[in-house]
Amino acid sequence: MSGLGLAAIDGLAATGDALAALQVDVTPLQADEELLPEGLNIGFKPAPAIIVIAMMGLFLATGVFYKVADTADMWVAGRSIGNVENGMAIGANWMSAASYLGMAALIALSGVYGLAFVVGWTTGYFVLLIFLAAQMRRFGKYTAPDFVGDRFNSDAARAIAAITTFLIGFVYALGQARGMGLVGLYILGDPGIPGMSGYQGMMVIFMVITIVYLALSGMLGATKTMVIQYVILISAFLIGLLVTGYVSGYSTVLPQLEYGQLIGELSAEFSEPFAGGSYYLWIATAFSLIFGTCGLPHVLVRFYTVENERIARWSCTWGLFFICLLYLSAPAYAAFGTDLYSSEVGPAYGDPGMSAEAGDVIVVLATQLAGLPTWLVGFVAAGGIAAAIATTAGLFIAGSSAISHDIYANIINEDATQQQQVLVGRLSIIALGVLTIIFALDPTAPIAALVSFAFSLAAIVLFPMFFLGLWWENTNRPGALAGMISGLIVWLIPMFNEGHFGPGFDIEFLATWMPAIGSGLIGVPIVFAITIAVSLVTDEPPLETKQMVRQCHSPEPMPKDKTAADVVAERNGDGPTPADD
Repeated sequence: MSGLGLAAIDGLAATGDALAALQVDVTPLQADEELLPEGLNIGFKPAPAIIVIAMMGLFLATGVFYKVADTADMWVAGRSIGNVENGMAIGANWMSAASYLGMAALIALSGVYGLAFVVGWTTGYFVLLIFLAAQMRRFGKYTAPDFVGDRFNSDAARAIAAITTFLIGFVYALGQARGMGLVGLYILGDPGIPGMSGYQGMMVIFMVITIVYLALSGMLGATKTMVIQYVILISAFLIGLLVTGYVSGYSTVLPQLEYGQLIGELSAEFSEPFAGGSYYLWIATAFSLIFGTCGLPHVLVRFYTVENERIARWSCTWGLFFICLLYLSAPAYAAFGTDLYSSEVGPAYGDPGMSAEAGDVIVVLATQLAGLPTWLVGFVAAGGIAAAIATTAGLFIAGSSAISHDIYANIINEDATQQQQVLVGRLSIIALGVLTIIFALDPTAPIAALVSFAFSLAAIVLFPMFFLGLWWENTNRPGALAGMISGLIVWLIPMFNEGHFGPGFDIEFLATWMPAIGSGLIGVPIVFAITIAVSLVTDEPPLETKQMVRQCHSPEPMPKDKTAADVVAERNGDGPTPADD
């Protein structure tokens, strides 16, 4: 979810033109001094270090214990995960370093505009619950690109979806790697790796550990670990918030409500509506995040890991509950941290104001400035690392499955054995991890903006395919290809216009009404219209495909190990009777 770097765009809260602010260049991270948040105590701390080392050891042990043996365990955990357990995994998978650290930072730096991300990243799960979760499980494939390829009978569509999945995972992972490096630097200090800054060394260490346990465990081990990670991160976040609010005199037992008493005391940049962006930008951003959530492959794959559609629905419900525990608390952390910063460090707004780096770690900084024990501050920081690792796990599993299952096994080598697929999957995880490490060593573009753009990409290209593929049986291969290709073009237009892929055209009208961060508001309806129009003027899909769509909505229970295609094939063997609607 998330983009830790969203909070790292300087001046977002201090300007009325959020579009301009979102295009501010970010200096590459080349030295420790560029990443040292003012007021934060950087250096090795024994108690927090023990907590983090024990936590990482637990993750590795879990990965080894649940080591995968076949593709079902590798990609969908053998479809053996329960609803509460999967709900926790959804929460851990979704609440990345961006949510744990960046959400409070974003609200602290950009005020009301930051709430568009809270709304977008939670509302999307209601759409998933109602329209996609159970239906995706009944379709019964391993991955999101698998669904696209089989539903539209097209390897080209499968390849486009797989490439999009890989890009989304890569962009997300950059943000998580940066989060690990920043928080690890606070807990362990500079590891002293020759030729690397402290940030780079810590980022490499945590990423290597993450890669090793993922390559061993696959989706089964990752899911079991995500449950542990969720318990750690939500406990650290809520305990830190409760103690910070109580010790500082801000709240007693409900900081999520009591922080409102601070609103009048904080600057207008924090509380004035749309000080950080226009009303239209707020709506466009929230829209893109809502439907981008519904188009993220690493979110949808969670519904393939359960036994049936009923558990899929309950998993989504539990996941939303677990996510809201953190998201409803983030504004309180932002308020407490901003006020403590103003009291203990300096003015949070104005010149120079709170730096982007301090904003990135406002959750940890608030607990430190409140005078909490070092071990408790370290526990809160460890929660940020757990959040980053949990999301990286889901991203890498989705990205590697796109390569191994969707491209290698379905396009390159259709006769690939399970051992070959698992091997290619593990190699893909390593390759994706190495690529992430290389780019995260010295990022030359705003990670925050890239993460937000990934949501727009998922909303425009993938969500229409998932929704129409499950709810309109006449959506066909030409329609899907036309929609996905046009979606990529629509997404690229504002990206080029705003200079993210070149010098930029700076067309003001386009930048105002179709900003890259909120391009889904325009792009999603366009892709829906094109996909439907092309499907109407071309041949209908085969009867078997229509029957698969109907089977996704049948009231009859689905066997654990069968897909909609399997059920349709069995019924057609006895007679071509479509499934009931």
